Amino acid sequence: MYAKYIKRLLDIIISSVALIVLSPVMLIVSILVRIKLGSPIIFKQERPGKKEKIFKLYKFRSMSNKKDVNGELLPDKERLTKFGKMLRASSLDELPELINILKGDMSLIGPRPLTISYLPYYNETEKHRHDVRPGLTGLAQVNGRNALNWDKRFEYDVEYVNNITFINDVKILFKTFYKVIKRDDVITAGTGKVISFNEYRKKQLEENKNEGEK
Repeated sequence: MYAKYIKRLLDIIISSVALIVLSPVMLIVSILVRIKLGSPIIFKQERPGKKEKIFKLYKFRSMSNKKDVNGELLPDKERLTKFGKMLRASSLDELPELINILKGDMSLIGPRPLTISYLPYYNETEKHRHDVRPGLTGLAQVNGRNALNWDKRFEYDVEYVNNITFINDVKILFKTFYKVIKRDDVITAGTGKVISFNEYRKKQLEENKNEGEK
């Protein structure tokens, strides 16, 4: 009952109110992004949602457009400015995702939407993270965020999918506020300290292959 009907209604109500209440903050961040990083202010990227349906995720831009001598964009680590790191560490860059929630692409609580390039690397159990709408925050985010390895993160995602309740969502929401305020378990993506999932899975497969050849 909650997962099928009430959860979506709450997403609409909460995201609408949050967009109104946080509009001054979003305006200030927009101005700062324009001044410090230029345009576009909003970063858009295709991500897989429920049933792996592709949607455009909205975030505040956090990287510059610096290029090398050949006109190619520099690696993320070199384009992520001090201001961009602050946006990511404070989760302010995530605020435009409230629009995704209002549209129905996402939910307030659920597994985080990851890049399309990761899709071929999920095992059958991990694919169940796409049985529900992805979330602004989720069980994995309040239990370690990027400090967790990928296997543990997906374990939390599937655990959430299998046990969606109003009480659990409320607990995750309050734990998220606490984590953001305390800035616990913050390892900023794009700094080179977080290995991508496809590289992580390729490394696992290579290690398993080497073990099998011994």
